[in-house]
Amino acid sequence: MAYDASVDQELFSKAWENDAMKLVVGIYSYKGGAKKVQIRREPKGEEGRASFAKLGRLTKEELQGILPLLQEALGQLG
Repeated sequence: MAYDASVDQELFSKAWENDAMKLVVGIYSYKGGAKKVQIRREPKGEEGRASFAKLGRLTKEELQGILPLLQEALGQLG
């Protein structure tokens, strides 16, 4: 079964960013299923446009930036 974006519902989304990238913390539910947290990295390329990249490892600054967002997401999970 292939992924269908039309049934992937975004329930929460907040971002932290610095000069080089944006980290987005979101809660999603696929086909009304379990709520799940996703963290994605969007590096800023030329002209400031963001693109998708593998999250990988976090620096201390990045972790400190998204920690409040993760705590807020946890509260949204109920």
